[in-house]
Amino acid sequence: MYSFSIYMYMIGLVTFCMKRKHFLLMLLSLEFIVLSLYFNLMIYLSMYFYDFFFSMIFLTFSVCEGALGLAILISMVRSYGNDYFNLMNLLW
Repeated sequence: MYSFSIYMYMIGLVTFCMKRKHFLLMLLSLEFIVLSLYFNLMIYLSMYFYDFFFSMIFLTFSVCEGALGLAILISMVRSYGNDYFNLMNLLW
């Protein structure tokens, strides 16, 4: 089970690096990485019989990260008309 969560994390990192030009796919792969880290955290906490309160804090921060990413995505789509990084001038 532990190796499966590490495999999920690595696949998420590879996807994040491969889709670096498309902001929506970067957000989806980032959420996949957060999900794999949450899965790894739950395995660790259940293995050592710790309290699961920290997992709720982790979920709270991951939801805030997702909402912030979607807000940035909506702002980019309204400003530039798409979510591709290579088509917009970020120095303007």
